[in-house]
Amino acid sequence: MKQTAILLTLALAIGAGSALQTFAAEKKEKKETEIGKVMKKHFKGDTSDVKKGIKGELNKEQTAALLAAVKTLGAAKPPKGEDASWKEKTGLLVTALEKLDKGEANAGAELKIAADCKGCHKAHKED
Repeated sequence: MKQTAILLTLALAIGAGSALQTFAAEKKEKKETEIGKVMKKHFKGDTSDVKKGIKGELNKEQTAALLAAVKTLGAAKPPKGEDASWKEKTGLLVTALEKLDKGEANAGAELKIAADCKGCHKAHKED
């Protein structure tokens, strides 16, 4: 009887430990959204593609890649906020990048205005 109780306790402890490990792994492995991937790759940091675009430091291929990435943002569903606001904000980015791609004057300044991280995050990023 004592051995059965010990084995049962041991089995429960192992099962609970496995469940905790699985829960911790799932929590740690937070699914990154398409929006998050674009943000990390093109918007984050002082040497990001967006910052380079504002300064006019992107070549034609880099500008085209950034434009394609930003177009995917418009097709994505924002984590919070109104879809109309999301479409407007991403549309401004697309327009500015299309102008940058064409080499139009003041495109960098337009991109700086359109790439309003704080305004977009306040309206659409989950807390």
